[in-house]
Amino acid sequence: MFSRASSAWLRSLKSYLFFLILFNVLWEILQLPLYTIWAHENYQEIVYAVLHCTAGDAMIGTFCIVLSLLFVGTENWPYGRFREVAISTIFIGVGYTVFSEWRNTTVTHSWAYTSAMPTIFGIGLAPVAQWIVIPSLAFWWAHRRSIR
Repeated sequence: MFSRASSAWLRSLKSYLFFLILFNVLWEILQLPLYTIWAHENYQEIVYAVLHCTAGDAMIGTFCIVLSLLFVGTENWPYGRFREVAISTIFIGVGYTVFSEWRNTTVTHSWAYTSAMPTIFGIGLAPVAQWIVIPSLAFWWAHRRSIR
């Protein structure tokens, strides 16, 4: 019913998203001390923020890979253009993150960094690294599963 390529495509996408969500929740928890919410909010607000941000990460990650698959993927992905989709996804994720961090810390003041957050041009490096490290590892994991 399904070809090997379509089975690998679905398995790779599911693996990527599972890994992405799992490790984003861990990253969100670990980077909490870099945001002022850590010191200024109660436990319930912090838990809500972690869950809210992880849900946002899942939506961003899904949007980025779908956009990449539409523009640079092939019908036999992950066997074809896997690297191009991965690189495109990471670039879109980093681009969105830079915009979002700037907007939320500078324009809307939805959140703020502590002095522990390393920044460049006012943009936190931890969230930028998040969208390089986690998708890279998620693609590595998905690729391993797709070649089985």
